[in-house]
Amino acid sequence: MGVPYVPFVGLVGSDLLKRRDDMMICPDPFDPSIESVVVRAMRPDVALLHGLRADKAGNVDLGVVTDDVLLAEAAHRVVVTVEEVVDALTEAEAQGTFLPKVLVNVLAHAPYGAHPGGMPGRYTVDAEHMRRYVAHSKDDEAFAAYLQETVHGVADHQAYLKKVVYRDRPESDPDATPTMQSQRQSAS
Repeated sequence: MGVPYVPFVGLVGSDLLKRRDDMMICPDPFDPSIESVVVRAMRPDVALLHGLRADKAGNVDLGVVTDDVLLAEAAHRVVVTVEEVVDALTEAEAQGTFLPKVLVNVLAHAPYGAHPGGMPGRYTVDAEHMRRYVAHSKDDEAFAAYLQETVHGVADHQAYLKKVVYRDRPESDPDATPTMQSQRQSAS
């Protein structure tokens, strides 16, 4: 949007202002008797977003109604991963918020790219994985081991899917035969 700050009425009276140096109370320029909080605009270097699908031109259906377009407009560069790439996509076909190609710098096909979070209509939040994450995050050594297993110790997204996602959801593995899927399920 290119503005230096945004007024935000809902925070007046909050103790949040004591902890934040990017917010302050100012009089409303149209009615000085009204106070509002102004929040300094942020300009992230990169916005990383995940969506349901995109076309080859870079138009994205985020799959849910979200204000991520504001983040994309504020960022210097926008990287989007999606569950599926289709030939063409119009705003009218979007199931969620539509992100036009003019805002997208990089687009990548990444099934289960929201994991361990969910993607409505595709997969739910991986609650067991979230529990493991929370348990490991309480201790630096345990968290380092978690990161090694799920981030640093996998070569790429496909390796992550095989090692982490399909291990817990064998029915989702497109390379698994029904026999392999049942063997994985019985081994769990």
